[in-house]
Parts: sequence; C-alpha cells; structure tokens
Amino acid sequence: MIQAAIKKGQTVQLKIKRLGINGEGIGYFRNLILFIPNALPGEEVVATVTNVSQKFAEGQVTKIVKKSPNRITPPCHVYEECGGCQLQHLSYNKQLVFKRDLLKQALQKFKPKGYQEFDLRPTIGMDDPWHYRNKAQFQLRYSNKRQRIEAGLYRPNSHELVPIDDCLVQEPQTQQVLNTAVQLLNKYNVPVYDEKKNSGIFRTLMVRIGVITNELQLVFITNSEKFPSKQALIRELTTRLPNVVSIMQNIQNKKTSLVMGEKTVNLWGKDTIEEQINEVTFDLSARAFFQLNPYQTSVLYQEAIRALDYQSSDTVIDAYCGVGTIGLSVAPFVKQVRGMDTISQAITDAQKNAQRKGLTNTHYETGTAEELIPKWMKDGYHADAIVVDPPRTGLDDKLLQTLLRHPSKRLVYVSCNVSTLARDLVQLAKVYRVDYLQSVDMFPQTARCEVVVKLTKK
Repeated sequence: MIQAAIKKGQTVQLKIKRLGINGEGIGYFRNLILFIPNALPGEEVVATVTNVSQKFAEGQVTKIVKKSPNRITPPCHVYEECGGCQLQHLSYNKQLVFKRDLLKQALQKFKPKGYQEFDLRPTIGMDDPWHYRNKAQFQLRYSNKRQRIEAGLYRPNSHELVPIDDCLVQEPQTQQVLNTAVQLLNKYNVPVYDEKKNSGIFRTLMVRIGVITNELQLVFITNSEKFPSKQALIRELTTRLPNVVSIMQNIQNKKTSLVMGEKTVNLWGKDTIEEQINEVTFDLSARAFFQLNPYQTSVLYQEAIRALDYQSSDTVIDAYCGVGTIGLSVAPFVKQVRGMDTISQAITDAQKNAQRKGLTNTHYETGTAEELIPKWMKDGYHADAIVVDPPRTGLDDKLLQTLLRHPSKRLVYVSCNVSTLARDLVQLAKVYRVDYLQSVDMFPQTARCEVVVKLTKK
C-alpha cells in the first residue's frame, strides 16, 4: 500500500518540517516520510524520489519553490559531491540551533526517565567555523581518465573517489602536505592500490598536525611492507615540508573497512608529534585517537572538567582514556586518576604524557573498562567520579552494567553520537540524576555534535 503511494523517479512537491540526524531535510508525502539532503526547514521543494522502502523514501532536490532565509551558498566547490560536510548550505548560527535540536530529537525517541525536564544548554560554537580539522585521511586511486594518482574522499554510499585538493574544514598545512605527497607519488609513478584487483601498494595518506607545536606527521598506509622510491620520496618531502617531523608507514593488507593496520614502521624522524591542550603536552603516535578539532577540544574538556565538579580528595577514572587528554587535565587538582584503553600504544602515550607533566598520581593500564573497574574496586580503588568518552557506538553493554552496579558519586558522559547517548541514558537515569547536557560544536558544517552530560548518583 505504502509503496504504491510513491514510486522511484516520481517528482513530488512538499514542505520541509525539520532536519534529520544526518542533516537532511524531512518532509511528508501522503503520510510517508521523505529524507531530502540539501533541503531546509520552512522550505517548499520539488524533489525527485531516488529510493522507496516500506517506511520511508529518499529524494533529491530539483527545485526550491520557497527558500529558507537561513540558506547560504556553500563555499566549497565539491560540497554536494564529497559528503564530508552536510550543512554548508545552512547559516552557522542555525547550525548551532539544529545541534541542540538533534539532541532533543534523540531524547524524545528513546525517552529516558524525566527527559522532558532535562536542562539542554545552547550549543557552544566557534568564532571561525572553518579550517579546524587537525587530521586528514584521504584515500588514493589512479584515475584512468586523468592519467594520474589522486587523493580524496568517497562519495556517500559508494567507493567512487572525489578528488580534493582544497578542503575548507582542514587545517591548511595538512592539505599542503597531502598535495605535496600526491605530487611526488605521481612524479615517481608508484603503484596505487586497486580495490577490485586487490593489487598495488599505496592505499591512503594520513596527515596530522599539532596546531600549538606546528609539528606535522605524514603516514603512508600501504597494502604491503614494500615501499617503492622510499629514499627519493623522503628526501623530497623533508626538503619541501620543513614542519613535517615524522614520516611513518602503516601496513594494512586486509580487506576490511578499517583504514589502518596493526603494524606501523618509522620511515624518518620522530615516532610521534606533540600537541598541547589546556597546558598539557601530548605525544601522538600514528594510531592514537585524538580529537579532530583542537580549538574546540579545549572547550569540550573544560566543560567535562567543570561537570566533574571535583574536590582535591577525589579519585577519578578516565574510561576510554586514549592518550590521557581528559584525565591529565584534571590530575593536578585531584588525589588520583586512573585510565584505561584497549589500544596499548595509546596507553604508552598516556604514560609518557603523565611523566612529561611530572604527575605521580596517575595510573594507565591497557584493557577494557568493564574488566578493569571491578578489578580496581576489588583492589580497594573506589572512584568518586568516572568520565566516559566512548566511540560512536556508545557504551559497551558490559561497561554500562558495571556503571549501574558500581555507581560513582558523579559520572560525566562525553558523547559524539546523540542517538547512542540517549539510548544509554535510559539505563543511567535509573541510578543517576541528569543535571544538564551541554552540546559543543566540534564539527562545524557537519551534522555531528558532541555533548557533555553531568550525572549525579541519586
């Protein structure tokens, strides 16, 4: 019945009611929900239906009949092809309003206890919401059409590469390093990985910058340990790019969606680069997780520390600690901080970062929080406060159950996915009072949002 109401290829005219979780416009046609990218609330659009399922349809704007006053012209020339950004056509102040509304939508969907009374604070944005990303990770391919190696991002829902040589959300020096590396890969005619044939060597380029230290690291991600023209490439890269202090090779020879493999080899320079956040210096290895927007990371962690509401006698656990960013920021002001991560290199970095700062009240251990928290409690370490900063999938179920069985006085949840946050709050709100939710715009021009939640044991 529903599928008969609308067909693929059909042209429909409809009003856009709101933005969805991926920044797409949402409208209704004969009670069927339509998701339409690049359409804004308040607009009336003509759209061509591109996909139909039992519960929804997708469409593409062909004409804007009534335009939103909040619509702007995207400055990026590959904006609609690349898919890396979703909101460049929306004025920045309205992007911030949307991100708070996104959180509200997620809470309304999952309905944690008392969610109607939750304090949702206005999203904290950036003064300059461009050129903020400290890490670029661009795929490589050989273009038969252009007869050259290119780097870029895949179009949404495809493996078709969009070449990019000027990304407006990337820190400019990372783009300069990428462009130079691509020029040299072409100069030396190196074999680029072909996914269909499972042949070739060079798969991906990754560049990261410490924006405070101005140190750059370039990582070649390859399909094997071979590295043709290695010495010539390194010689030219280091001559032309004096701020590059580390050149690494990561070997990823498996057919998987994971970009990086387990083995990383130093080709030239340092193993790590340095970065500073809130007066704490961090060593960052090639595979270590670090927030992508260092300017807003400082804001995010200040909000997390404020939510901890710490006292000098407090003991704190920093779950999903990575290289120790949050825990090391609060360690000077509390009795002790313990942290864990499943990536051993990140723990090594955290330990080094603590030593550099002269901190003797920190302990970092490789493992999962659901294993280590009960173990530490058995050994007599009871945390007054716990910070969790999980991946987009949200809290591991075992960790969630651990937090419910062994609740600390205070819990701070730093989330990068409002849907999994709202889902986890259904359980957490049974044991904790949700004091407030503070959204922080870590990724301007995209539909992603980070949230700091302060929870207090009931």
